[in-house]
Formats: sequence, C-alpha cells, structure tokens
Amino acid sequence: MKEDIPQFLRDELLRQYGEVDAERIAQGYAARRATTLRVNRLKAGPQAVREALKEAGMETQAVPWSGDALVLPEARGEAVTALPLYERGEIYLQSLSSMIPPLLLGAQPEENILDMAAAPGGKTTQIAALTGNRAMITACERNAARAERLRFNLARQGASRVSVMNIDARQLDDLFAFDRILLDVPCSGSGTVQLHERSRARFDRETLARVTKTQEALLLKALRLLRPGHEMIYSTCSVLDQENGEMVRRAAARAGAEVVPLELTGFEDVPRLPVSVPGTLCVCPDARYEGFFVAKLRRKRK
Repeated sequence: MKEDIPQFLRDELLRQYGEVDAERIAQGYAARRATTLRVNRLKAGPQAVREALKEAGMETQAVPWSGDALVLPEARGEAVTALPLYERGEIYLQSLSSMIPPLLLGAQPEENILDMAAAPGGKTTQIAALTGNRAMITACERNAARAERLRFNLARQGASRVSVMNIDARQLDDLFAFDRILLDVPCSGSGTVQLHERSRARFDRETLARVTKTQEALLLKALRLLRPGHEMIYSTCSVLDQENGEMVRRAAARAGAEVVPLELTGFEDVPRLPVSVPGTLCVCPDARYEGFFVAKLRRKRK
C-alpha cells in the first residue's frame, strides 16, 4: 500500500478490509477523479445540457443509474463553473457517490422531508428536483456562512420549497416529525482522499472518536424525528466501518429501528466494498467515484 497514506488510515484499511481491498482503496486514492455533474431538471433537460456542453467542447459520458448524472472525462471543474448554464443553475457540480443517497431516499411529492446537514445544498436541491419542487423540505445547517451558501445555491437551482434553518440539527425540538430524513453526517472523509492533492483531514484515533460521537448523536436524533414506520437514509463519505456499519447497527439497536435493505437494481456498475451490515452499500473510491457509505433505516412502529 502507498506510503503517503496516513499511517492510522493505512492500518485501519488493512485491518478492516485485508490486503486486496485495501489496495483497491489505495488505487482509488491515487486516481485523478473525473469531473461529474448533475442536470437540474427544475431548469433544464439532460439532452439540452449535453448539447450545450458539446458546443463548449466538453465530452460527456452517461451514468447507467441516473439520466441526470454526467461524467466529463477531460474537463476540469473550473471550466464548468465558467459556463452560462452553470451560472443559470441548470447544472450542479456533484460527485457521483453523493448523488446516490437522495435517489435511494425515495422522497415523494407533498412529503415532509428533513435534510439534517444540508450545506452546500447538492443533495437538498437534488431532492427538490426529484420531487418537482413539490415536497416540503427543511434544510439544517449550523454554520452561518455555510447556511448563506446553502440559501444561495437553493435560489440559483430554483429549489423554491425549502426552508433553511441555521441550527445544529441535534437541537431540533423532538415535537417535529418528518416523513423521510436524509442524514449525510460530518465524517472523517476517508473515502475522499486524493493523494495528488493536499489534504486537510486528520486521521487518528482521537479524531475518529470525536467524529463518531457526533454521528451517533445525529443519527439517534434523526430516528426520534422520523415518523414511526417511515424511512431515512444515513450516509457518509467514509470507508471506515466505525462510521458506517458499526454506527448503523449500534444506533438502530438503541433507537428501536431496523435496517432496510437497499434496492440497488441499476447500480451494478458502482464499485463496491464489503459491508458488515447486509443491505447497506459501501462504494470503493476510483477514477469516477468517491468512497461512500449508504444505509436505509426504518423507525419501528410501537
């Protein structure tokens, strides 16, 4: 395994996955990830976007599991953000992996949806687009500057039925009740490492303990806010089981919830890693995908 991977992270990958899968992850860290984007159907259609990108000299590749996702194998993100269709909110730069949780959430029009850690708004605006701006979405962000950025992106993307709350979602009143919840928690970022870029992430036992404490508090809060019998998505951009399977298993047991196996038909091309909880998904980083974990939980009826 590559020596420029932080020692703690190297040790954890080898311990959790063994040499073969740990090496797959390391190769993903070394890859230069392609630029990817999501077509915003609130403002544009995929065909029109593909034609505009072609006119700009940008090759696009389709993604089997979403007609809205595009890979730009040669273009850099800076070139995409300079395009008029980006300024108009017709597209949103977003990793392929981060598009998966909103799709698996299955939000429906007129439902009451909570996005617990919403900034900068990629998943929030995706939910708005998937429901045709007909779901009632509450988006929480505790950092004031990030909340403003969230509002800016919502406005540019035309996500008009979203209420932004500048609050730590852990502080929401338990009297709230939501039909579906998306919880993409703050995490170690162990799935997003790119060795050719300078990383600000810290990988050590103390940092992992601190972040998992926050994750557990948020997940337990989410399960209290979820209506009985309803479902939520828990996701991280980590490949470490302490933040993923272990977290889901422990929180579900404490909160009286159950893991609902994900329906992954159509996602066969997504590179996967072994999981400790059946029915969940852990994406292996590569040249297209960030490392990512997704689980669906249902709050049991009393």
